[in-house]
Amino acid sequence: MKSNLLTRAVRLATLAAVAAPASVFAGGFSLNEQSASAMGTANAGSAANPENATTVYFNPAGMSQLEGTNISFGAAILDIDAEAKGGARANNQLPSALPQSAVQGTTGGDIADPALLPNLYLTHEVSDSIDVGFGIHAPYGLAADYDDNFVGRYFADKTELTALSFTPAISVNNGQGLSMGVGLNVLYVEGKLTKFVDNSGTIAQAGSNVVPGTPVQGYADIEGDDVAVTFQVGFLYELNSQTQIGLKAQTGTELELKGDAKFTDFAAVDPSSGFVGAIDSTEPANVPLAIPESVTASILHRLNDEFTILAGATYARWSRFESLDIYGRDSSKPLTSNSPGGMPDQLTHIPEEWKNTWQLNVGGIYQATPEWAFKAGYAWDESPVDQYVTARIPSSDRHWLTLGAQWKPAQSGWTIDAAVGTLLFTEDPEVSDKSYVLTPAGTIPSPRDTNSFYEGEYELEAWSAAIQISKAF
Repeated sequence: MKSNLLTRAVRLATLAAVAAPASVFAGGFSLNEQSASAMGTANAGSAANPENATTVYFNPAGMSQLEGTNISFGAAILDIDAEAKGGARANNQLPSALPQSAVQGTTGGDIADPALLPNLYLTHEVSDSIDVGFGIHAPYGLAADYDDNFVGRYFADKTELTALSFTPAISVNNGQGLSMGVGLNVLYVEGKLTKFVDNSGTIAQAGSNVVPGTPVQGYADIEGDDVAVTFQVGFLYELNSQTQIGLKAQTGTELELKGDAKFTDFAAVDPSSGFVGAIDSTEPANVPLAIPESVTASILHRLNDEFTILAGATYARWSRFESLDIYGRDSSKPLTSNSPGGMPDQLTHIPEEWKNTWQLNVGGIYQATPEWAFKAGYAWDESPVDQYVTARIPSSDRHWLTLGAQWKPAQSGWTIDAAVGTLLFTEDPEVSDKSYVLTPAGTIPSPRDTNSFYEGEYELEAWSAAIQISKAF
């Protein structure tokens, strides 16, 4: 019975995470929705409140307070409405010697579809002082997809980042209220970046040396994946029967998303004839991506048998994400006629210059009856996006408000948690995209052409809901 239940839960969590990319705007590309039980209090006190097996993610030291074998599995749905307002505008990427013209198109529609975020956690008590655990969850994600006739299509079309983490963990305790836990996050990450390519400048410069029918725009599709490991360590200390504090620290890592860059209908000069025509090309591609370090501190205090208050703070080093760079052709190979425009190794440089962030949480639990508990929480979630707000990640600071309920039938060992939340953004982000080139270290990147840009103001709204089933054996 246990084996069948666990096998089905693992299959469900793994398949759903691979099939459905996560959504954007959740603390950089971190995702808050890892557990319905914690979401009910907006993740407040999450490192000091080991209610169930989800503590594998929030603080592995918390496994020491769980008895026997515990399993928790569930899923969250995150739905974001994100759309540029009317008035969004762009100029095409013609050489500065030629007259500029406005790109025609729409605001791009709602760019974020609903996303399913599954999770599965398991813990087992090996002895009085040792516990082990394992988790599968989606810690990071991005998803944005504009309409094909988006006015800023030469800067962004699709953006996808899907991450799946496999997390083994172990905890030890001294029998006197102090526990320590360590774990690994084995991350599988895949990404996709696409945009349309403006051929009008190349065609205009070629004059009469253009192959008839050469399209005015092409398409670039970059895809890649990587596997990396981060480490986490946690501490949990029971000050007394009413109060305990928790601390979790996690390392960062550098990913190298390696795959292919596919160019379709790219306008390039044929070296043999001197004429400009459209070519297709597939080349190796590499996209570096930084995952930040983070530290979470939490406290839990039971006022009495009915009321519990929780609080916490998380600091994340998002300043690791300095730019979005895409590297193409293998530098060990000579340029060929299939390299669009004699393409250099670096295809794209987009400055990001994210800042380090805080998330501050407070929440409460009301144990109305032995079977029913009700939760509420609030979090201030700071956006790392600062001076460079791009069409791929239009974000701003937000308030996170959540409500939750927990049903735990007496003597059954089963617990069902449900939670809902809403994100209230503090302002409508204003995007200003340009085409950039690399400059010497420590200097501000300069636009390649000041007349080539995309500008737009975005309206953002979001809500989420989650359910979780837990069982103690």
